Amino acid sequence: MFLSKKTKYEKIRDSERVHTSTYSLRYFHERVPKHEMREEGMPADAAYQLGHDELNLDGNPSLNVASFVTTWMEPGARKIIDENLHKNFIDHDEYPQTSEVQNRVVNMLSRLYNSPSDKVSVGTSTVGSSEAVMLGLLAHKWTWKKRQEAKGKPTDKPNLVMGADVHVVWEKFAKYFDVEPRIVPMEVDRFVLTAEKVAKNIDENTICVGAVAGTTFTGQSDPIKEINELLVKVKKDKGWDIPIHIDGASGGFVVPFVHPDLEWDFRLEQVKSINVSGHKYGLVYPGIGWLVFRDEADLPEDLIFDVNYLGGDMPTFTLNFSKGSGMVLAQYYNFLRLGRSGYRAIMTNILDNARYLAERLQATGKFGLLNASKVLPIVTVKLEDTSKFTVFELSAKLRETGWIVPAYTLPANAQSISVLRIVAKENFSRDMADLLYKDIVNACEALGQGKGHKVVKLIKDKRKLGHGHEHSHIAC
Repeated sequence: MFLSKKTKYEKIRDSERVHTSTYSLRYFHERVPKHEMREEGMPADAAYQLGHDELNLDGNPSLNVASFVTTWMEPGARKIIDENLHKNFIDHDEYPQTSEVQNRVVNMLSRLYNSPSDKVSVGTSTVGSSEAVMLGLLAHKWTWKKRQEAKGKPTDKPNLVMGADVHVVWEKFAKYFDVEPRIVPMEVDRFVLTAEKVAKNIDENTICVGAVAGTTFTGQSDPIKEINELLVKVKKDKGWDIPIHIDGASGGFVVPFVHPDLEWDFRLEQVKSINVSGHKYGLVYPGIGWLVFRDEADLPEDLIFDVNYLGGDMPTFTLNFSKGSGMVLAQYYNFLRLGRSGYRAIMTNILDNARYLAERLQATGKFGLLNASKVLPIVTVKLEDTSKFTVFELSAKLRETGWIVPAYTLPANAQSISVLRIVAKENFSRDMADLLYKDIVNACEALGQGKGHKVVKLIKDKRKLGHGHEHSHIAC
């Protein structure tokens, strides 16, 4: 019997089994495949280390004050997530208790948002507020359509009234679902929607008015109570029953705890649905969002589908089907762990730290505040003097110290205003506020002396066709 000689590759693999150092493996002096799956695999520790090391090039989540999304959770929550990563949430028949937990959270949210006691509120978890917004607006379009059909009126020209302060998902909904977007522009002295502007844009074909509790651009909130009063009067005078959908992605877990007397939720007659991001100030990792309807009658039955191919009859009302269970259960963990008093304490701390930073920045005389952190823990500032540097150059300079602070222009007709926005989150301590303040002041001094980048450009991606003898196929 003849034994075949080992190939060079097999000898190398045998050698690798002997060595204990991950970095001694041959995979660390070869190119990592980027656009095509290699034929042979590699040891688990090598695959992990290569991925881990490359991701060190990402920004530090703890210094990311650009994002509203949660970047820290305590060990108990992470344990719940880890234990349930393998559960597909949509399998209600297989995981009935997970479904029950979701329903509990929806009930807790409906009460947090002061759902009337004589109504039966319904809702669902989503992969984020974007899905929740789309579902809410779809429900309102369907309700409008049925009402128009009952009156014998056309249903081919629905419209949606909203301010330019809305998230981009509102414009996506209008385009995807063939609804005319009536977007009220900002002005240089007004960054939110107003009841006066709403009155000029609504008609009997308006499926909904979108109002925002905490805008992405400035952190301000639309005057929801005033808009509601207008729509109540319109319903009485003209018979147009136009609902309000509240985008509470940013404010829905802040306002109830720090401003409990502020009327913005289901206490207002025309507020029919509210979405909120659990992965923002709900203090859960991405992605988890929630949609709650004031009354089950606000969710048309035609939009609820029943499927039985997972083992039992199951109603479903989501754009997405499969998703992980971990973040739904992590939200419930937070509700149990913190309670109202815990959320209140956390939101109060964050808001205080945001106000502290805002006051310190304003005291320098270099910045003007667009949002004084009155409602949300967001600091939005513009430079008082842009003759020496811009907010874009300041943002780039701060990246040198690890801070991720976004700079951008406001939408039309306020695009002449450029701002920096700082989002304070749970892990944004008073010391972190001081550190960020110090780095902002130092960056301003360096830029003022001409020691910074005077022109900020988009860095071209080096991984383009032909670079490194590889072909790139970039997915959008």
